[in-house]
Amino acid sequence: MSMFGNNNNYGNDKGNDAPIQEGGEYDVKIDDTGRDGDGIARIEGFVVFVSGAKVGDEVKIRVNSVRRNFAFADVVE
Repeated sequence: MSMFGNNNNYGNDKGNDAPIQEGGEYDVKIDDTGRDGDGIARIEGFVVFVSGAKVGDEVKIRVNSVRRNFAFADVVE
């Protein structure tokens, strides 16, 4: 038996365990700032960079893009 068992995602970069989806809308609180000045929210520990948001903001966001370890979103007006 393989040391890795029967893990179909092994070596597959398309596997995405993100707790959010592209196009989804979420209510979040901005709790940090990224190096480019974007706000950072966390959804179930998953990092989301929010364009134009500031620390302390409580906003509704729409997710634009989900990567393996983080996502990008905009504030919904």
